[in-house]
Amino acid sequence: MADFSLEDLKTLRERLGTGMVETKNALVEAGGDLDKATELLRLRGAKSNAKRSDRSTSEGLITAKENGSIATLIELACETDFVAKSEKFVALGDKVLDAVVAAGATTVEEGLAASVGTQTVGELIGDEAAILGEKIELRRLATVSGEKFSIYLHKTNKDLPAQVGVVVGYSGDDAETARSVAQHISFAAPIYLSRDDVPADEVDNERRIVEEISRGEGKPEAALPKIIEGRLGAFFKQVSLLEQDYARDNKLVINKVLSEAGLTVSGFARFKVGA
Repeated sequence: MADFSLEDLKTLRERLGTGMVETKNALVEAGGDLDKATELLRLRGAKSNAKRSDRSTSEGLITAKENGSIATLIELACETDFVAKSEKFVALGDKVLDAVVAAGATTVEEGLAASVGTQTVGELIGDEAAILGEKIELRRLATVSGEKFSIYLHKTNKDLPAQVGVVVGYSGDDAETARSVAQHISFAAPIYLSRDDVPADEVDNERRIVEEISRGEGKPEAALPKIIEGRLGAFFKQVSLLEQDYARDNKLVINKVLSEAGLTVSGFARFKVGA
C-alpha cells in the first residue's frame, strides 16, 4: 500500500471535494504524494468536463457587486438545481465575482482570464466543474457605470440562490425609490433605458410589422400613420424603462417616478438564470 495516512486522504478530499474511492486511488497511484494526486484528480476531472461540454446549463445563480463607479453583474450557470443550491457552487459564484470585479473585466472572455490565486477564473471553474460533476460556465457578464448603485437579487425559490439580478446606476439621494425601480426592472424586464437607445433597425422592423398588421386589418389609409405611431408607442413602453408603467402604480410612468424622486438613471443591467 502507498505511504499515505488517513489525514492525507481527508486533506485531499477537503481540498477538492472528491469521493473517497477516487481520492484513495489517486493517492495510491501518486505514491502518497499529495501534489501529484491533486494533479491526477484535476486531469481526470478535465477529461470529464470535455465529455460534458455539449450539455445544457439551464440552472445557476445571479450575483452582483459594486466597486467604485462600476457595478458588475454575472450569471454562473450549471446543469441542475441540485448543484445550483449547493454551498460549493454558491461559494464559487462569490469567488468568480470577486475575481472579475478585481480585474475590471467587462466581457465574459476578460472574466474567464481574470486571476484568482494562482489560476484564472476559467481554470477555477473547470476544476470546480470536475468536483461537482456538472458543466459550469460563466454565461454572462455586464457592467454598469454610475455615481451610486441599487443592486436587487431576487429568489424565485427559497431553496435556490438568486435567479434574477438587477443593477441600476443612478445619481440622486432617494435610495428607496432607486431600489423600487430595480425591483420594477426585475419584473418588467425592459431592454433599453430610453427609446433613443433602441437601435434604428429594430424600430424600422417594428414599424414595418405594425404597418402590415394595420393594413391587414383593413384600417383606413388616412388613419394608418396615427395607428402605426400608437402601436410603436406600445412597443417603446414594452422595451424602454423610462416609458414603462410603474409596477407599484400603473398610473405612473417610470420617467415621472424618477423625476419626482430627483433621480437620474445612468444605466441598468438585468439577468435571469437560463433566459
